[in-house]
Amino acid sequence: MTIVINMRDGLDDRKIKVAGRLIIEGKLVAFPTETVYGLGADALNENAVRRIFEAKGRPADNPLIVHIADFNDLKKLAREIPEEARLLAEKFWPGPLTLVLPKREEVPLVTTGGLDTVAVRMPAHPIALALIRASTPIAAPSANISGKPSPTLAEHVVDDFYGRIEAIIDGGPTWVGVESTVIDLSSERPTLLRPGGLPLEEIEKVIGPVEIHPAVKGKAVDLARAPGMKYRHYSPNAPVVVVEGPRDKVREKIEELVTEYRSKGYRVGVMATEEFEADEFFHLGETVEDVAKNLFRALRELDRRGVDVIIAEGVEERGLGLAVMNRLRKASGYRIIRA
Repeated sequence: MTIVINMRDGLDDRKIKVAGRLIIEGKLVAFPTETVYGLGADALNENAVRRIFEAKGRPADNPLIVHIADFNDLKKLAREIPEEARLLAEKFWPGPLTLVLPKREEVPLVTTGGLDTVAVRMPAHPIALALIRASTPIAAPSANISGKPSPTLAEHVVDDFYGRIEAIIDGGPTWVGVESTVIDLSSERPTLLRPGGLPLEEIEKVIGPVEIHPAVKGKAVDLARAPGMKYRHYSPNAPVVVVEGPRDKVREKIEELVTEYRSKGYRVGVMATEEFEADEFFHLGETVEDVAKNLFRALRELDRRGVDVIIAEGVEERGLGLAVMNRLRKASGYRIIRA
């Protein structure tokens, strides 16, 4: 039995206490953050964290992000807190930024995917912060079946987990739409492990140049130091084809592909920033912020409408565009056409 806790109209202290008690008891609670919905458990409870992996079907070597509500909580999790971490936390927390730091012994290896580092962030959502304060630091990957598009609505979580976890807090739609940016500060040079809701350019304004891990652009890795690095992610049931290139050429290529697929009897879905003639169309919005917010919802919605193939318009890799293209390429299994 899964209880759905309605907080669309704002925080409810009584309901938060109920959800917090479930976390303390080792139960699983899905909750909204500003990025996507998370599937949460007590980060320091090994048995509770294992249930996250079981519920999601998530590989055990794929580390989780620990969510905190106060900077002082970081001292309970990280063995070292370098100056770059303090500067970034001061500037961007609460917000869509995850820092990877050397872990303390108290953090179970199951939470960190067997690594000697821990990934930590402070979410910028009042429900998430209240839930953490009512319980404990919460380990929470995205609240979706492993490999599927991340959830940006409580309805997405219900589709994947109703009857499999104890509670889902419905806080309405998330507003960033892609997961947090992950920066590794555990080695000599700061390294971007996953682009996300905080643009890399903003981070470099604070701490200077940041290396980009090859996995960001699709290079295979044997060791995942952060979520989203090693395994297939964000994929709907229908195959996805991403079209990249100059805007006018992209439009021509998408129109050409729609005609080609339909001639073969396929039901075609298109997700783009401008209107297209297709069996199903999802408008991603006008700006890259709109695209990020609507990306996962579009993939899930086109699946729901029963298309046989999804054609997605690529965006420029600046600002949030880097995160959008990272997610689209992974969702497509790197089926990319350059216009």
